[in-house]
Amino acid sequence: MTKILLVEDDRSLGPALKETLGREAFDVVLRTNLAQAREEDFSNYDLVLLDWMLPDGQGVDLLKEITSVPVIMLTARTDLIDKVIGLESGANDYLTKPFEPRELIARIRVQLRSKTGEQVQEHESTFQINSIQFNLDERKIFYRDVEVIFTKMEFDLLYLLAKNSKRVYSREKLLDEVWGYDNYPTTRTVDTHVLQIRQKMDNNIIETVRGVGYRFNPEHN
Repeated sequence: MTKILLVEDDRSLGPALKETLGREAFDVVLRTNLAQAREEDFSNYDLVLLDWMLPDGQGVDLLKEITSVPVIMLTARTDLIDKVIGLESGANDYLTKPFEPRELIARIRVQLRSKTGEQVQEHESTFQINSIQFNLDERKIFYRDVEVIFTKMEFDLLYLLAKNSKRVYSREKLLDEVWGYDNYPTTRTVDTHVLQIRQKMDNNIIETVRGVGYRFNPEHN
């Protein structure tokens, strides 16, 4: 059974979502604040539903700690900049309140299908290119034998570029491949993630192809 972690402090919405998703054969664990959520092993779940505003902080602050499963943000914030911040911070999808349960269920199934597709494609447990090693089972990256901590989206972006090191990707194509959005509000999120990867590893690890997009530097050591 698909297991979902729901982090929602609304006393009406949380239990109602848990019951609704339970009727769809999802096993839902409800937590009402960040402290409770941090006690969970996220790798035990197939997906996380994360409220933005929680009693002890912002759900977006938890995103960097969730690297192994898809995350859908639930929020009353409707401004475009908030959506961009959530997605740039590592969320896979974003749903504004109030929403129809059927839409949430549809979005959950889209993320679960994407997750399953990734698992089918990844037959090997490790992938290495030059001084970079990807541990696909544990979703860890080692650079020159030292582990570097990445968010889920940073990991997926670098892995895609490294696996296809001869290919130049446009920003739009990277959004489609990594985030799953054909019509994304801005391509700035790709630039932000490339900058973060460079800062954590090396400025030359990802090349900028002027007027086109990005590619992994196959000669980088």
